[in-house]
Amino acid sequence: MNKRFLFLYIVLAFLLSSCLDETPKDQIPEKEIYDSANSLYVNAVASLYNYIGAHNEGEGLQGTCRGIYDYNTLTTDEAIMPIRGGNWYDGGLWKNMYNHTWTSSDTDLYNVWKYLYKVIVLSTKSLETIDQYKSLLTAQQREQYTAEVRAVRAMFYYYAMDMFGRIPVLQSSTQKIADIRQSNRSDVFNYIVNELQTVAPLLPNEHSNLQGNYYGRLTRPVAWFLLAKLSLNAEVYTDDNWTDSSRPDGKNIMFDVDGVQKNAWQTCIHYCDLIANAGYELEADYTKNFAVHNENSKENIFTIPLDKMLYLNEFHYLFRSRHYAHGGAYGGASENGTCATLHTMAVYGYNTASPDTRLDMNFYAGRVEVDGNDVLLDNGTPLEYKPLAVEQNLTASPYIETAGARMKKYEVDRTAYSDGRMPDNDIVLYRYADVLLMKAEAKVRNGEDGYAELNAVRSRVGMPAVTASLDNILNERLLELVWEGWRRQDMIRFETYCKLYDIHTPSELDNKRYAIVFPIPQKACELNNNLKQNPGY
Repeated sequence: MNKRFLFLYIVLAFLLSSCLDETPKDQIPEKEIYDSANSLYVNAVASLYNYIGAHNEGEGLQGTCRGIYDYNTLTTDEAIMPIRGGNWYDGGLWKNMYNHTWTSSDTDLYNVWKYLYKVIVLSTKSLETIDQYKSLLTAQQREQYTAEVRAVRAMFYYYAMDMFGRIPVLQSSTQKIADIRQSNRSDVFNYIVNELQTVAPLLPNEHSNLQGNYYGRLTRPVAWFLLAKLSLNAEVYTDDNWTDSSRPDGKNIMFDVDGVQKNAWQTCIHYCDLIANAGYELEADYTKNFAVHNENSKENIFTIPLDKMLYLNEFHYLFRSRHYAHGGAYGGASENGTCATLHTMAVYGYNTASPDTRLDMNFYAGRVEVDGNDVLLDNGTPLEYKPLAVEQNLTASPYIETAGARMKKYEVDRTAYSDGRMPDNDIVLYRYADVLLMKAEAKVRNGEDGYAELNAVRSRVGMPAVTASLDNILNERLLELVWEGWRRQDMIRFETYCKLYDIHTPSELDNKRYAIVFPIPQKACELNNNLKQNPGY
C-alpha cells in the first residue's frame, strides 16, 4: 500500500473491526500530503478506489475468494463448491454456505464485515479531510470531491446492508465505539437512497468502464444503477421484520424522484431509462463484455480495472473452477473447485435438443480442448467435465475430479500472471443487460408488460422470445448473469432462497427465514456491545 494512504487505514480500521494501538513510524505529515487540489483528490478521493478490487481473500467487491461474491453465489441455486475427497472441505466453509448453516462465529463473514467497514470509515475520513483542507479547493471542486466520496461510501453501505441487514451508520471517523448504534434496515436503505439521489447530479455523466479520466470511477450512471437496484429490492430492504413472511408492497413504497412521487417499480424504471439515455446499449457479441480487452464495451457500466502491469487486483474464479490439467494446458495452474449446479444446467437446457446459446459461452461442459488438442488427465484419458454428476460430497464418486460444468465466462488471457489470477480482463460489476432485466421485472411487478426489455436480452444471443412472466425473468437473470454475483439477491427478492431447490434442503435458518440476512459477526459484537445480533443467530 502506498505510504501516503497507510496511516489512514491504521488510524481508522479499528472502529468496527479491531483495536490498533500502534502509532506508525513512517507517517508522512498531513501538511505534506495535502498541499494542492490535485494531491487532495489523489489521497482523499482516488485512494478509495484501491479497495474496489483486491488480491487478499475476503476483500474486494469481486475477484477474490471467501468474500462478498462467494456469499452471494455459492449460497444459491447457481453454483456450488463440492467436497472433492481431501479438497474443498475447508472446515465446512463451502458446505455451510450451500446448506445455509453458517454461524456468527464464521471468520470469513467477519473478514467481509471488516472490509466493508474499512472502506466506509476511510470514506468518512476522506470527507472530513476535504472539509479540513477546503481552502485548497474551489467551491466546485469541493462539491465534486465530496459527491464522489459520498457515492463510494453509499455503495459500500449498500453491500453491507444487503448482506447484514441492520448495520451502523457512522457519524464521524473519530466516533467512539460506545457511541456507535445500529440502524434498522429500512433506515439504512433510506439513507443510502438519499445519499445517492443527492450526489448523482454532481457526479460526471461519463462512462466509467472506458479508459481515460473517469476509468473505474463512480460516475453518474453507476449511481443510477445502484438506485435502480435499491428500488427493485425495496420490498426486501424496507422490511425490518424479514422473518414474518410479510413484506411491504412495492406499489406502496414511495420515492421522491426529482420532486415527483413514484413507487418502487416506477423508480426502478426511471433510473433504468436514465442509464439507457446515457448511451449504454447491448453489445452485439455477448462475449465481448468479458474479453481480455473489454474496456471499450458499450454495455459495461462499472468494472474493476485489471492490468497485470499496473494493478494488484486479481480475478480468481476461472483459476478456482477449472481442473488442474485444464489450467496446465494454458501454461498455468488451476484449483479444480467451483462448478455449476444441476439447477443451472437444467435452466440452460443442457443435454436437451435446444440448449440456451449462452451455455457454451459461460461453461466448460463435456470434453475439453485447448488449441485444438484434447486436455489429458494424468492417466492419459481426455478431460471430460460431467455437468450432471454434481453432488455436495463427491468423495465416493467416480467423477470426483470431473463432476460439474466449470466457469468459462471470461476469455482466457494467455499472458496472465500468477497462474491466471492476474489477467487483463476488467471484472464486470454492473452492465446494461442487467438494466434491461431490472426494467422488465419492475414493469411486470407494476402491472405492465416487460416483453420488449426481456426479449431484447434474449434476441441478442439468438434465443426465441418468451412471455414476460416473473418466472421467466428469474430464469433469464440466471441465463444472462450467471457468474456475476447477483443470484442470492435475486432469489431473496423472488422468495426462493429459503426454499427447497437443486440439492439444497432448507435449513433451520431457512425455515424461519433467518437466512435472508447473514449474522452480525460475533467478533464485531464483542468489540461493540451496542451491536445487536440478527434474529436466529
